[in-house]
Amino acid sequence: MEPSTTEGCEDCLRIGSTWLHLRECLVCGHVGCCDSSPKQHASAHAHAEPGHDLARSFEPGEQWAWCYVDGLLLLPR
Repeated sequence: MEPSTTEGCEDCLRIGSTWLHLRECLVCGHVGCCDSSPKQHASAHAHAEPGHDLARSFEPGEQWAWCYVDGLLLLPR
């Protein structure tokens, strides 16, 4: 799977908004902004798309994921 974009939050780019941090859906590659961002597009994507509840940090140097359904932080071993 390839990320939908490497330029930033795909939804913010489309509407001209800003973001703080990026998350990538591990199911489809959608790149959205975090819950600290004004529009919270990653969370909105997870809630709007059934089964798209796992996202990883799309920030350089970060290696963790989040499960929106269970509210779990997933860390590498």
